[in-house]
Amino acid sequence: MNEPGATQAPAQLSLKAARKVALAALVGTAMEWFDYYLFGLAAALVFNRLFFTELDPQAAALAAFATFGVGFVARPLGAVLFGSLGDRIGRRPTLILSVVLIGVATALIGMLPDFYAIGIVAPIMLVVLRLLQGVAVGGEWSGAMTMAVEHAPPAYRNRLSALVQLSSPIATLLSSGAFTLVLLLPPESFDAWGWRLPFLAALPLLLVAVFLRVGIEESPEFQRLVATGERVRVPVIELFRRTPGRLGIAILVSLLGVGGFYFMNTFLVNFGANERGLDRQLMVNATLIAAVVQVGVTLLSGRLAERFGPGRVTSWGGLATALVAFPVFWLIDSGSPGAAIAAVSLGLAAVILAYGVAGPTLALLFPTELRYSGVSLGYNLAAVVGGFLPLAAQASLGWSGGGSWGPAILFAVFGLATALGGALARRVVAHD
Repeated sequence: MNEPGATQAPAQLSLKAARKVALAALVGTAMEWFDYYLFGLAAALVFNRLFFTELDPQAAALAAFATFGVGFVARPLGAVLFGSLGDRIGRRPTLILSVVLIGVATALIGMLPDFYAIGIVAPIMLVVLRLLQGVAVGGEWSGAMTMAVEHAPPAYRNRLSALVQLSSPIATLLSSGAFTLVLLLPPESFDAWGWRLPFLAALPLLLVAVFLRVGIEESPEFQRLVATGERVRVPVIELFRRTPGRLGIAILVSLLGVGGFYFMNTFLVNFGANERGLDRQLMVNATLIAAVVQVGVTLLSGRLAERFGPGRVTSWGGLATALVAFPVFWLIDSGSPGAAIAAVSLGLAAVILAYGVAGPTLALLFPTELRYSGVSLGYNLAAVVGGFLPLAAQASLGWSGGGSWGPAILFAVFGLATALGGALARRVVAHD
């Protein structure tokens, strides 16, 4: 299958070398997601109380989720910046830069004084650091996935891409596990310094990620672009000029993976703990159990994509999400701890069926010279919408009278949008 405007991949790519690149991409991206996910958990459990203390509980929750969503607004800027760098100077140096930026921003959040110490400056600085996180993530996942796809032999592309997607459950386990440990502290110790420890852990993790990324080789397809002089001067302009329809499809494909994941791991944690009276430790533990389920579903999605194609599997995940949207909330509404854990696992499994193969689904939409920019911008424009899904779900509780049907409808809509994106991607790639 030839991609429009792309040069042919090298005739033989070492599977061993491709696995090494995929592993380096996995570890680095897991570190970035760890940093990013910490903010989501802190938004649900900490920031509403320590950084928006003068607001009533509902308004404070909305403010915390809005701050969480600000990071997603910054992600298209990061996509343009890092996508252009990735398509101009190379995938490898761009990925090193992105991981350094988010590691430093995350550590600084852990050092930030709260509202009681410096007043209004605290939430302002929190927003600024969240913006920096968003810029960095705007070029991270797409770059790591582009590297994995471009190094992989075609027969193993879906499998190795799914391996990189394991960065998400690994980061969930690390971030949720870190908060699980610090929540064991007395409440006053947790509020004073305990919540900061997971953020400060970003610094040693950053050193490991940089070490691994320095050791990988540049993408062979990018090297070919350099050798043949086919690099594009301003990739983002060419992207809108040559492939606007494919960019729209990329946004649809990405909506569920971005929005649905944070819906489950951020909004549902807050909903179960604060709206339905479930223990907050239970809800955090539910995300840990769901992360283990996520590992299995991610690997399964890669294998299914090898047989049926990534576009079709993306559609299956979207449809599955729409089907389970209401049952997820029925389980939470029951008030049973076991049902709450099952709800998080069920909802996240449906989302991950689509997200597990998002990498090859997106990468095959774009030619090599525009791939980093195309994958980055498509994924992160979707993030602008998806990142505010927790906020929209929280607001929907108002017009649904506190009932769970409002958030359930939003969750189902995102699933159907990605199901459509997968079907369109499959049709477009089949005609290349």
